[in-house]
Amino acid sequence: MTPAIRTVGLVKDYGKVRALDGLDLEVESGQVFGFLGPNGAGKSTTIRLLLDLLRPTAGTVEVLGQSPREGGPALRARIGYLPGELGLPSRKTAGEYLHYLARLRGGRGAARIDDLAKRFGLQLDRPLRALSKGNKQKVTIVQAFMHDPELLVLDEPTSSLDPLLQMEFRRLVDEARERRATVFLSSHVLAEVEEIAGSVAIVRAGRVVDIDDVRALRERAGQDVLIRFASPVDAAEFAGLPGLTDVVVRGTTMTCRLHGEPDALLRVAMAHHVVRWQSQDRDLEDLFMDFYRDVVPDDAVAPDAAPPPDDAAAGAVAPADEEVVR
Repeated sequence: MTPAIRTVGLVKDYGKVRALDGLDLEVESGQVFGFLGPNGAGKSTTIRLLLDLLRPTAGTVEVLGQSPREGGPALRARIGYLPGELGLPSRKTAGEYLHYLARLRGGRGAARIDDLAKRFGLQLDRPLRALSKGNKQKVTIVQAFMHDPELLVLDEPTSSLDPLLQMEFRRLVDEARERRATVFLSSHVLAEVEEIAGSVAIVRAGRVVDIDDVRALRERAGQDVLIRFASPVDAAEFAGLPGLTDVVVRGTTMTCRLHGEPDALLRVAMAHHVVRWQSQDRDLEDLFMDFYRDVVPDDAVAPDAAPPPDDAAAGAVAPADEEVVR
């Protein structure tokens, strides 16, 4: 099966600053895939290259089996794009804007506007200029999902949503998964990605430094363990135990990091009188930060550049104050 997304040796320079430095990535069709990294790591630059909003300095990129440049508007009509920030036309209502986008897609998605608006509590008759940031976020979600695209490219999709609407968004992603759409979710909120993604890539300084499924990453993240004994213990007893790192003993209290099964640790601990045992799963965010302990200099990675006008992304000409997403 042709991958939904494939990049090989992808490089993007902004003048003398390199934002992507040979990024290799492959996302299988029908997969919910997380793309993780802090601001400036190259996530948004990658997305703009996938959508032909930017052109690469070097390397190749394919989306749904085609070059974004050669696929043009026909390819972008198969994609739902939710940008991190979307400039909305001030003179239209939410409903007028969404139906306008549906017309650009040949009518696709018009039938779903009312249902999606109801699910997210979006008032279609309100002018876009009067909407709060959260309500504008609802508009961007509706426009991305309403035409049932084959590929959803979502850049920080829930940044302005309350917890209940975040749950509704996850249901939308589940529905897309059920119809075998591919979801490419870029985020720096790891809890969000952990909730809905099957596999994730971690990007640092414009390169993918790890790709794994969420469960394996969870196991690699491990857990922090605290054991309190009735009397002092010797740290040497715990040295070299499988999966055990960062062992610190202070009198009757031992802390450590455990990766894998706790059997060996329990056997040694049971030789003493244990008065307290506490373990806490590490967040994927902790694992993510492990990849950034030896950070590159701040000027080694470019801040993601501002995109060109989105009428180029849509393959259509829009009124001067309108941004088009297709």
